[in-house]
Amino acid sequence: MPSRDPTGWMWAEACQLLEQAERMHRQFFRLGASTGGHTGWEPPIDIFEDEEKITIVVALPGVSPERVEVTVEPRSLVIRAERRLPIEDHTCSIRRLEIPHGYFERRIALSQHRLEPIHRESVNGCLVLVMRKVG
Repeated sequence: MPSRDPTGWMWAEACQLLEQAERMHRQFFRLGASTGGHTGWEPPIDIFEDEEKITIVVALPGVSPERVEVTVEPRSLVIRAERRLPIEDHTCSIRRLEIPHGYFERRIALSQHRLEPIHRESVNGCLVLVMRKVG
């Protein structure tokens, strides 16, 4: 039974929100496996599936869609690219750097179905991939 003390309840709620924010931060900034000497990061994803297709949304702020490589492997989808710093001025001071940059690779385990890419687009800083289930 929850406490009737509003201070205790608010404190518990605040701690829970902080834990959730830290979990999300760790997920977004999780370092991926090192590939070819590059330290990578893994962008967060959403996956939606129905009877006919799988839709994957990959958060890629600041990554040019033309530079994203998508490879379909037998049991996984691999997304690779590099997010470069948007500032070319090497004389400026970095005050805060929260959005990950550098090389990334994200491997997404796929269902047992064989998949065929049918649609790819960039929407609001996200790569949206639609794959049809075959067989």
